[in-house]
Amino acid sequence: MGATLRALRALVLLAGFYLLGVILLAALGGADYLLYLHAPSGVAAKLYVVSVLLAIPLVRGLFMLRTPKGEELPGLPVTEAEEPELWRTVRELADAVGTRAPSRIILTADVNAAVSEDARLLGLLSGPRRLYLGLPLLQGLTEAQLRAVLAHELGHYSNADTRLAAITVRGRAQVLRTIGHFEERADNTAGRERARQEKKNAKAEAKGKQAKEIDTGHAGLTYRAMAKIYIGYAKLYFRATLAGSRRQEYAADAAAARIAGRDATASALREIPALDAAFGFYMNSYATLGAEARLLPPRGDFFGGYGQMLSARQLELVGLRTELPTEPSSPYDSHPPMADRVERVESLPADGRADEARGAALGLLTDPDRTLATLEDAVLTEDVLRFRRTGGWQELLDGSMTANLASLDTALHRALAMYIKDHPSLPALLKVIDDGQLWQLAQRLPLSDRAAEAKGRAFREFVRPALADALQGMVLAELSAHSRLSWEFSWAEPAAVRLPPAPDGTEADLGAAIAAAVADHPDTGPLRALLPPVPQGPAARETDAPR
Repeated sequence: MGATLRALRALVLLAGFYLLGVILLAALGGADYLLYLHAPSGVAAKLYVVSVLLAIPLVRGLFMLRTPKGEELPGLPVTEAEEPELWRTVRELADAVGTRAPSRIILTADVNAAVSEDARLLGLLSGPRRLYLGLPLLQGLTEAQLRAVLAHELGHYSNADTRLAAITVRGRAQVLRTIGHFEERADNTAGRERARQEKKNAKAEAKGKQAKEIDTGHAGLTYRAMAKIYIGYAKLYFRATLAGSRRQEYAADAAAARIAGRDATASALREIPALDAAFGFYMNSYATLGAEARLLPPRGDFFGGYGQMLSARQLELVGLRTELPTEPSSPYDSHPPMADRVERVESLPADGRADEARGAALGLLTDPDRTLATLEDAVLTEDVLRFRRTGGWQELLDGSMTANLASLDTALHRALAMYIKDHPSLPALLKVIDDGQLWQLAQRLPLSDRAAEAKGRAFREFVRPALADALQGMVLAELSAHSRLSWEFSWAEPAAVRLPPAPDGTEADLGAAIAAAVADHPDTGPLRALLPPVPQGPAARETDAPR
């Protein structure tokens, strides 16, 4: 399909979305007129109210069709003076693709690259162009792979994809915003109805009456009805534009293979899902490790550590490169399955360019360390930037684990607090165990239906794993509070905890000690041997468990 036909189709679909609201309003007006002519006045009056309730969200929906002005994604704009080699590469590839280079390059914190264009007259006239380039891509790709990614994105410019996307993307955004508007209104209405019924129940209970079951199924019904109508149109809209969007991706892949080489393009496509999964793991397990303690790694390491983790975990990435997604991320994903894209590229004839530009893509930046540090200022929130910077990753791990253990609050803590009617502590729990009341305490834990119905040994087997996990947390928290724990940081493996040695000097076995404490016939001796000595004398106080 040519550019003109694609533009016309997108414009018709966009106009159809506006037209849908007008048609529904006209249908309501026609129904009201028929009621006026033929229905009894009492019945007609009630149905007029329903009609108005339906018309209100429709009118609101039409106003919601206005699209907000586009904004740049959060990132770090870089000029040609700041990053001459990166700009030179982009301009060279744009010339090879046969298109105009972007006017701005913005480095982002995503494992992604994208292009946009502020086209005019619904995409009929070109406008300023932007290239968004994720810094994590530069950390994980070779220069040849990055060139393939850039050639792919620039290929969208040469096919007028970004200009015509102004219409398609606008329509998609409006569909989703309008549906979101209706659903938000429905949720608010249901929330108000729930609050009203809860207040009514509270008054009834105060008078000694039985409270009624809360039912909000009818609340927001008209808004949800309108949302379903627009969801139906949204499915039509997305499916009508989906095939074209996926063809654009295939064409951009072909342009990348022609310019950057078949092997570089195929390997880049294989690498990106692996890098994306690794980046998500890195952010959760490393970069934001100190969030609860309001701690940050040293400046530049918040994103810089990702490269170190990739180097340490190369073997883990091998499987991710081969196990490519064979289905789109959703039925409406504009990108084809990655496995299909890789297969198409690898089926192209060999071009003898397998050994080109194998150096790290990060080398295209003038000063990578400075750029990684500056990116933090550009994308992290003001509140996060006020977190205390640690001296290194080991200090970040120590501080984070100490704070996390100090605030530990498990289901076992809460059950123990109810059981002893006092502040839950490890010494109090050990006394409960020594008094033979562990399984009575366990009955106060959140239990599955099967566990709650079980008796005797079956009950103990159901709850033992949860007890062991919670007890381990309490032991670690106690040891941490007395500075008797150390943590070992690693890029290649999960952080390891180091316990104080056993009394005989051998390595402590926390697992065996906890297993003994939650056995059918509990023994807290091995666990107490790992703990700091209990203070003796008048100041010491034991918490008595109920008998």
